[in-house]
Amino acid sequence: MTKKVFVSGCFDLLHSGHIAFFQEASTYGDLFVALGSDKTVFGLKGRTPVNTEQERQFMVKSVSFVKDAFISQGSGILDFEHELREMMPDYFIVNSDGHIPEKRAICHELGIEYVILERKPHEGLEARSTTALRQRDYMPYRIDLAGGWLDQPYVSEHFPGPVITISLEPTLEFNERSGMASSTRRSALDLWGPKLPAGNHEKLAKILFCYDNPPGTKVFSGSQDSIGIVFPGLAKAYYEGRFWPVRIEHVLDETLLKFVESSLYLISLGPRYSEYDVLVDTKFSPELAKDLADAAERCWDAILARDVVAFGKSLRESFDAQVAMFPHMMNERIAELIEEYRDQALGWKLSGAGGGGYLILVSEKPIKDATRILARRETD
Repeated sequence: MTKKVFVSGCFDLLHSGHIAFFQEASTYGDLFVALGSDKTVFGLKGRTPVNTEQERQFMVKSVSFVKDAFISQGSGILDFEHELREMMPDYFIVNSDGHIPEKRAICHELGIEYVILERKPHEGLEARSTTALRQRDYMPYRIDLAGGWLDQPYVSEHFPGPVITISLEPTLEFNERSGMASSTRRSALDLWGPKLPAGNHEKLAKILFCYDNPPGTKVFSGSQDSIGIVFPGLAKAYYEGRFWPVRIEHVLDETLLKFVESSLYLISLGPRYSEYDVLVDTKFSPELAKDLADAAERCWDAILARDVVAFGKSLRESFDAQVAMFPHMMNERIAELIEEYRDQALGWKLSGAGGGGYLILVSEKPIKDATRILARRETD
């Protein structure tokens, strides 16, 4: 009997990378494709797909490697769960950047073999992605590496310190509510269109911060989001109880950017759930804020020294200091995932305010099935 293979995704702007994925997945058996609905795509990506769900279904069903395609009836990152349980395929196949622990867990529960494929183009063709096809010059994301929360006055008023960010090329489309400054990035797209304008980095970052937090805003997006998006490379913003830092150090040294790129590995957790509130049960003190500030300073020193062991240790210490003030950043699911990678990583943290997004690992050895990042360099 021919085995059944299940894959899921948006598959908007169908391209050769999608076809190569379908081709490889179909070698395992009859291929069934679960497509995210327009509503689900909007909830995860913050935008509607170019092609409607009916158009996407028609195109995918027309691919010779595909046995059938259908619109998933659920929502969120596991929108396909009902169809998966009903079909009970032999294999659930994902690309490496589509892997999240929840997909593996549900396959383990159901006895479905979970297969992760490396994204690769068809022989003789260049690599393609939907993000790259949308437009060549696209708005950056950012990762806050250490010190996150010190950009909020209610933290740095207890003890001053830095937030370290790295600006990222959009080599993949990070989900909404994933801690990659996606909401501030949407403000930048609304303000400037698909690319950052030329000009003084700090002035542009201030403009974006003000646009992102108009008069009457109650919960401010920290300015490290705007700084991390606008400033290419690495930035160290130093806060002393105000929304805007008193100074910003900016590093574009190629060896340092390559060091950070080669050290970071991202494991997707999916977007944080809509009811998530990281501000519940918070506790602040000069001692706790100092722990966070000191860890961030050590992280900066480790990067400048290109010391991967110290980089991992300081990243972990910064995360521990965050959790001491914001205990809801951690939960049982995240603790289990950290334990899974503990022996492979030198350090770890969560992207943004936690509750979802990405587990960010520091390692001097490749971590299987993890997503890599590309730092944004200065452009003319």
